[in-house]
Amino acid sequence: MKRILLSAFAALTLSALPALADPMEVTPLSIVTNDAVHEFSVEVANDSEEISFGLMERESMDADKGMLFDFNPPREPGMYMKNTLIPLDMLFIAEDGYVEMIARNTVPGSLRTISPGVPVRAVLELNGGLAAELGILPGDTVQHPLFGNTVAETPAE
Repeated sequence: MKRILLSAFAALTLSALPALADPMEVTPLSIVTNDAVHEFSVEVANDSEEISFGLMERESMDADKGMLFDFNPPREPGMYMKNTLIPLDMLFIAEDGYVEMIARNTVPGSLRTISPGVPVRAVLELNGGLAAELGILPGDTVQHPLFGNTVAETPAE
């Protein structure tokens, strides 16, 4: 009887967690810096349910992965880390793919609002510390079909 009650409790608890009905689309994305092109495979969150859930409840993420939040039309987003278990770098991106701002190593579980102060088309979330490690800075360019610039070229030396 105790085992049945525990199983029922676990089922109710798990069913209370938000879950996405369908897996998100996964696409390639490049970030062009002054001296390199960095390649990623990103999940694209483009509806309200996907955007709200984001990377919540994930215990880890591969270094070459990320999540791209599409805010079409552009808006000033208010991001937070509720129920997010890993630190993230948030790249706030203009309609043309230009990185406007980077929030580095955001704090897991924090309810503090993170915003660029200007409307943006998208936010790219990567593992915390990765932007600094790869030398990604505001002014760099994100290449993805969302921004209409999908040809990654290595910058001239």
